[in-house]
Amino acid sequence: MHAIPFSRLLIAAALGSTLALAPLSASAFEGEIFSLKNRWEHTVTQMPANQREETLKALASEAEQLASQHPNEADVLIWQGIVLASYARERGGLGALGTAGDARDVLERAIEIDPTGGNGSAYVTLGALYDRAPGRPLGFGNSDTAERMFQRALELRPDGIDVNYYYAAFLKEEGNTQAAREHAQRAVNGTARENRQVSDEALRRDAEALLSQL
Repeated sequence: MHAIPFSRLLIAAALGSTLALAPLSASAFEGEIFSLKNRWEHTVTQMPANQREETLKALASEAEQLASQHPNEADVLIWQGIVLASYARERGGLGALGTAGDARDVLERAIEIDPTGGNGSAYVTLGALYDRAPGRPLGFGNSDTAERMFQRALELRPDGIDVNYYYAAFLKEEGNTQAAREHAQRAVNGTARENRQVSDEALRRDAEALLSQL
């Protein structure tokens, strides 16, 4: 939390308020999301693999704290879900299932608040979670649900690098090589989002690698 200038604390005391404990304003939590997003991007695209898990664990804790302050802000919940999903992926194995389930729950809550899911971001991450998690009885993985999540994301952002890459990877696993090739090419040709350029460009490279395998 940012330090509060002494003069502001004096004003708060004079007014009988507790400024230091007040909820963050909209502009403040947007700044917190921006910082979280930048550090997440750096972690998943540039940090050595052996350092990512612990860093994502710390980011997940930070995101949880922010979400506890703003439980009805879809953008906050979406970023909490994205960070949790990344942390689960780095943890791997059965031990990551609880974290993946938490990511799913947070993202589904975000969609209840904002049906666009942050212009599709929540749906992309949910699609990847349902694709990668083991099925019942161990986990919640479900190919049909993953397909629905990816289709909804495509409705919202048909040229998105992220949705087309993850959908292409899903289709490859499902044995639909032709459709996988089509969406991998869309990912390669897609336009990186202004606020997600680093991670989108990393996914473009992943899409190029995937396309070479199809």
